Amino acid sequence: MLARVHSAATVGIEARVLDVEVDVSSGLPSFTIVGLPDPSVREARERVRSALRNSGFPIPPGAVTVNLAPAGFRKFGASLDLPVAVAFLKIAGLESADEVRRVFVGELGLDGSVRPIRGTLCLALAARDAGFAEIALPAGNAAEAAAVDGIRVVAVQSLAALVDHLRGTRPIPPFVSSRRAAPPDAGFDFADVRGQTIARRALEIAAAGGHHVLLVGPPGAGKTMLARRLPSILPPLMRSEAIEVTRIHSVAGTLPTGAGLIENSPFRAPHHGISAPGLVGGGSRPSPGEISLAHRGVLFLDELPEFRRDVLEAIRQPIEEKRVSIVRVGGACSFPCDFLLVAAMNPCPCGFAGDAARACRCDFAERARYGRKLSGPLLDRIDLHVAVASVSWSDLEKSRGEPSEAIRRRVDRARRVALSRRPGRAGFRNSDLEPSDLDVQTCTEPGARRLLEAAVERLGLSVRALHRSLKVARTIADLAGAGTIESAHLAEAISYRLRVGSGDESAISGGPVSVSRFETGSPSTRSRT
Repeated sequence: MLARVHSAATVGIEARVLDVEVDVSSGLPSFTIVGLPDPSVREARERVRSALRNSGFPIPPGAVTVNLAPAGFRKFGASLDLPVAVAFLKIAGLESADEVRRVFVGELGLDGSVRPIRGTLCLALAARDAGFAEIALPAGNAAEAAAVDGIRVVAVQSLAALVDHLRGTRPIPPFVSSRRAAPPDAGFDFADVRGQTIARRALEIAAAGGHHVLLVGPPGAGKTMLARRLPSILPPLMRSEAIEVTRIHSVAGTLPTGAGLIENSPFRAPHHGISAPGLVGGGSRPSPGEISLAHRGVLFLDELPEFRRDVLEAIRQPIEEKRVSIVRVGGACSFPCDFLLVAAMNPCPCGFAGDAARACRCDFAERARYGRKLSGPLLDRIDLHVAVASVSWSDLEKSRGEPSEAIRRRVDRARRVALSRRPGRAGFRNSDLEPSDLDVQTCTEPGARRLLEAAVERLGLSVRALHRSLKVARTIADLAGAGTIESAHLAEAISYRLRVGSGDESAISGGPVSVSRFETGSPSTRSRT
């Protein structure tokens, strides 16, 4: 006796449709699963038998063979329990009341209940693309799968309820999500930040253009507070971005049960003790790391020098390519990781170098050793280096600052201007500009051209740093509503390339510099590089 049903399995953040074939032949009772199952799949035999028995359905006697086809890739997880049980029931005489092509996914409890699984959105997309009309899945995952247009979602509570649905005695109506888009977290607003004008300006530029930021300042200056409020000024995700982000979180298992699409930019803040696979992704079953979970959102690395050097060096290539490839013996997976990096650090081991109120206890050798924990190539990939000074009493007495809603409107307007340059690319920002799109010929103003020349010759900017400065200047011009990059825009952009916390104690109280400082090549400008 042979029965065949359809299911699907995830491979990275993609999914493939499977044929689940069950054959029962005469012989000693046995239960064998073939087709490259991992241990969690092989354990389905105990779960399926108990679920069938406790739901009141017969278990065909004899030698059972379950084949998961195609067998060319490894299958993970317990999502194949439900299709195996349905195939058993077909052998026992279950017949559908219609001819609808269905895909079944779900984990079975021993009592016959159907439990939530990972990667439901990926499975629903694969089923729709393969031409299936309906997908039967756990009720806890129905809101997630309902985001996929073109396929009917059946939310299953138990194996018995699914059997009634297939027989037509008690059909389960298609699931319709009533969930509305969640507003940005109202608990974090830039209006709570007092002072820090330069840092607030830098984060607005970062949000508008997708530029990476390094905040350097003493403990308690507000670096974490600033970073935590950055998502509040990012525009909501477009639908294509929301689906992509939700797929990643669904596969990683970080999506709450019953949740639908993630429609606001994610914020991830891993501890500095994280391993390279935890940050970048990996494992025996390749899964997304923190940089992929921060896709289309913010990755906050607090106490940057405390991260292991090999961990930080592992993100250099993903920062450039916005995608990470993980190769294992069982195959290769690729995860998107287009994140906005916000890093924070103290200027020295004690944290008070350059602080006006507290004296630094570190000697020169300690500060130099602390700075060497971060490689030059990594710092070169960070567009905005911002000094965050301690907040004065006069700043604390000031009224609330500008709210996130007002800043977000400016950010959204600047992003729409950038997107108009690449109308066919969803989520395009100025940080995505190629070197061929933005070179020194972009600066038509004579003063801006002279400023570029001074920056390259006197500050020693690399070609990468030059192009990144031009991208930042383009974002500053968009925020100002300017059609061309002017000297003031370029001067502000280049000032953010001057690294703070690298031995110059006066840098902590500094900010964007003027055009004249570059043109004269003053000693203070050269010392900060």
